[in-house]
Parts: sequence; C-alpha cells; structure tokens
Amino acid sequence: MTRVELPGFPWDSLAGPTARAKAHPGGIVDLSVGTPVDPVAPAIRDALAAVSDIPGYPTTHGTPQLRAAAVEALRRRHGIAGIDPESVLPTIGSKELVAWLPTLLGAGPDDIVVIPELAYPTYEVGVLLAGATVLRADSLFAVGPRRPAMIWLNSPSNPTGRVLGVEHLRKVVEWARDRGTVVVSDECYLALGWDADPVSVLSPAVHDGNLDGILAVHSLSKSANLASYRAGFVTGDPALVRRLLEVRKHAGMIVPRPVQEAMTVALADDDALLAQRERYAARRIVLRKALQDSGFRIDHSEAGLYLWATRGEETAATVGWFAERGILVAPGTFYGPAGGQHVRIALTATDERINAAAERLAS
Repeated sequence: MTRVELPGFPWDSLAGPTARAKAHPGGIVDLSVGTPVDPVAPAIRDALAAVSDIPGYPTTHGTPQLRAAAVEALRRRHGIAGIDPESVLPTIGSKELVAWLPTLLGAGPDDIVVIPELAYPTYEVGVLLAGATVLRADSLFAVGPRRPAMIWLNSPSNPTGRVLGVEHLRKVVEWARDRGTVVVSDECYLALGWDADPVSVLSPAVHDGNLDGILAVHSLSKSANLASYRAGFVTGDPALVRRLLEVRKHAGMIVPRPVQEAMTVALADDDALLAQRERYAARRIVLRKALQDSGFRIDHSEAGLYLWATRGEETAATVGWFAERGILVAPGTFYGPAGGQHVRIALTATDERINAAAERLAS
C-alpha cells in the first residue's frame, strides 16, 4: 500500500506566536481561524432537538424537506433557478467534501487537478489523497494544453476575499467543457459580499442553462454559525451528484438526521442570515480601519470573513508583530507560495475582542 505524504497541518506551526499572543496582559485576540463565535439561532437548536429521538439510520440523500429548502434558499438568496431537489446532496460540512471530492470523482495518479494559486490548504490535501497532481493556477493560460480532471474555483476566496465575476466564471466553464473537465466552485462565503456581489457558478448567466460538468459546494458554517454541526451540501450537474450519492451510500458518508433538520430550518431563515451579516459587517469596518491606520494595505477582501493584509514584508515578521500585541493571525504562506507577504485576518471574534484588537493596533 502506498502511503500518502501530506504536508504538516499549518496551524500546528503557530505554537510560538500563540504563546507570545497569550502572554499579552489583555489576553489573546485570536484572528487566525474562521470559526464562528456567535450563537446558533434558537429555532435551529429547537429543530436539532426535535428529532433527537429518531433511532434509525438517516438517508444519505437527505430528507426531501432539506433538499427543497436548499433549492429555495439558492433561488431567494442568490437568484439561482433550475436546480432539481434530487440534485442536492448534504455533506458533513464542506471541508470533508473538499478533501474527498477528487477521490470520489475518480481522480488518480494520471490526473491533474487545478486549484487556486492562493487556496485553503484542504484543496491541495484532497488532490494528494487521490494520488493526483496539483497545479496552482488562476489563469487558464497557465494550464496550457493539459486537460485537468477537475478545476477548483473559490469565490469569494479564502484567504483573499476575491470575487470572480460572471465573465471569468463563464470563460472557465466554457474552457472546461471543451476539454471534458469538471468545474467545482466552493461557495461557502457566497452570502457574505461587502464591496462586490458574488455570483454562483450555478447562475444561468454563467452556464446558459446547462449544468453539465458543474458542481457548487455550500456550507452553513459561516452563514448560520453551524460549524460544530458540520452542515453543508453540494449541487449542480445531476449526473455528477448521482455518482457522488452512490459512492457516499457505500462509504457511509451520511449527515446525521438531527443536523439535517437543523439545516432545513437554517436554510429557510433569511432574517438570521441578515443579522449575522450585520455582525460581520460591523466588525469588518472596525478592523479594516484599524489596520489601514496602522500602515497596512488591504488587498481584495471585497467579500467573505477575512482581510488580506500586507505592509510589504515577509509574512513571518508580520505574524510576529501582531503576536507582540496579543493578536494571532494566519501567515499568507499557509495558502500558497504567493502569500509570502500577506496575512489573513479573520472577522470571527466577538465584538469585545475585535475592539480590543483595534485598540492595540492604535497604540
């Protein structure tokens, strides 16, 4: 059996800066990870508990109510029409699917999988788990004559917050279709646009009514604070979703029934989504101003839960500068070689901690 050699888990390397930040008299402000800190809406918690006494196995495909709620949420929130509820498949969060999708779709040693030049580390790990070859490329010109098995898109991006426009998405889809390449778009920050309106790869403006070869991955971790629930779904090309469903049935990749019920409620609650957006928007204003006043340039960051910041020095020096002020941030190198002079700063901290960070940056 061939052993898969994976890179070290990036956040394990932050032990030193974490210790320095924790030594600050006011305690650490941890802006290094995008984990929600705000409460789960009561209606979602009630839904989770309401079916906690069901002893039987849940269905891998999810309840009809959940799949219908996902379709309706995509229509209301993002103007996405034409999705069949049969083509919605719940997943155990989105990270699980990102890690295993190349394998589930049959990628192997003879295949190339394209990931963004700056990308959350799990994209690369998923390709390595499949035994395929990773190619970091934001431009199709960089791919050249090769025919990738898959292209990953991530808009809004983690870490940069960059939003890909309709024309960019159309070009990728058209290019991929000419080569029989599957396009998968990770859209877990789609509802969190600030200076731009993110567009889904599922939008008819992108694919002209033809979903062949297209998948989109969605998550409720950020929009509904359900990171601990592991609540996500994938949808798009009906044939690809059917393939994923069959494999996941055999592999036992099933979202727990109480989580399915919670997802159904969360997908119908636009008021809770709006309230959470407002929390993040307010934190973003405070933190962005404090960073710019301290000499940082904010690149991209027009959407999502992060500020992609630089002051033109190596990322390790910037991480250390923040740690001396009791603030922990993620080095840009976690996301690829092109991040060598940036840090990723999360908005996922309480108002009190965000304000504490702003005060420290001003001192």
